[in-house]
Amino acid sequence: MLYQIYETQRALMAPFSEFASASAKLFDHPLSPFAHFPMAQRMSASFDLLHRLAKEYEKPPFAITASTVGGVEVAVQEQVALKKPFCRLLRFKRFTDDSGALETMKAQPTVLVVAPLSGHHSTLLRDTVKSLLCDHKVFITDWTDARMVPLSAGPFHLDDYVGYVQEFIRHIGPEVHVISVCQPTVPVLAAVSLLASGGEPTPRTMTMMGGPIDARKSPTAVNNLAMNKSHGWFEANVIFAVPPNFPASGRRVYPGFLQHTGFVAMNPDRHLSSHYDYFRDLIRGDDDSAEAHRQFYDEYNAVLDMPAEYYLETIKTVFQDFALVNGTWEVNGEPVRPQDITTTALLTVEGELDDISGAGQTKAAHDLCTGIPAERGFHYDALGAGHYGIFSGRRWREKVYPQVRDFISRFDVAAKAAEVKELRAG
Repeated sequence: MLYQIYETQRALMAPFSEFASASAKLFDHPLSPFAHFPMAQRMSASFDLLHRLAKEYEKPPFAITASTVGGVEVAVQEQVALKKPFCRLLRFKRFTDDSGALETMKAQPTVLVVAPLSGHHSTLLRDTVKSLLCDHKVFITDWTDARMVPLSAGPFHLDDYVGYVQEFIRHIGPEVHVISVCQPTVPVLAAVSLLASGGEPTPRTMTMMGGPIDARKSPTAVNNLAMNKSHGWFEANVIFAVPPNFPASGRRVYPGFLQHTGFVAMNPDRHLSSHYDYFRDLIRGDDDSAEAHRQFYDEYNAVLDMPAEYYLETIKTVFQDFALVNGTWEVNGEPVRPQDITTTALLTVEGELDDISGAGQTKAAHDLCTGIPAERGFHYDALGAGHYGIFSGRRWREKVYPQVRDFISRFDVAAKAAEVKELRAG
């Protein structure tokens, strides 16, 4: 019922949002007589802010069309490498006529970025992908909004998430390097553990960034909510059926609009201040600052619905039972044994100011992966970085990315050298 009420409200607000947008242009366009009225700039700014507060935010595109490799600009094309009901595996294919850049690209490592399925779209990692494209062949998981997946596709469980990651790794090949950001650190570790336990090749490296491997360490407000509320409370209060106006009509989901409310409620003062600053930037004519605000909130406000079974199982497995660190987690009847991983190098990254995954939660992966030798395990603390700062923005580009790039390069070169040595021996 709540979902239907929200959709009704959204439909009612849509005309007002469009009216506000048109009014903002009416008081701002240089050819409009209203633009020359006293207080016209303030009126335009007010209507523009009203439009952005009332509008619906669609999933933004990656919009990555070019990159730079060795000082040469190359074209980038977004391709669908593999399509599943709840996820697409995207590849950012690079093209160039420069022979030197082409040879460089062929020799570069292959990276699979596993994006979170936790409210925001995978485009939240646009900055991550942009940086990686300079030095890597890049794939990323693009999770589908659950309200767009018909009931005929069946449910989506946490075990299915793990299975998807395994399938993507197999599809790309054992030369892949896996980067998981936030929530997927747990299912990615499970996927690689199961590959190792089954005798299958595992990725050359795993980079885990700001994830709740052990949510008991330095619990944050997010962790406390998940730990202190019962499984039944979550099912009764945040799970709703998709309304009839979507392909997934009747599917039980954790709606995106509820998740967005939770995001904003974590730092309401910061968001209020940000919108007020945007209003002032419009009045002053500071177009660069205003556009930066639009770009951030176009991404931040675009949310997706999560399948109910996946969300509830994640809460129970990761934040209530701590099944991974307690050694009690089974995926499709198979025990998850991180200690079976022996050939994959591991890098964990945490942000000093991370208010979503607390200090030590991601680093705990090293305590579980006891089969990885000490010389293949590394940890990096990003000083001054919050949760988003470890994969996006200036601190990501200047501090975190060089660490990730050098780590991947080191063990990619080592793996290729070992393969050459083995071939010669053969």
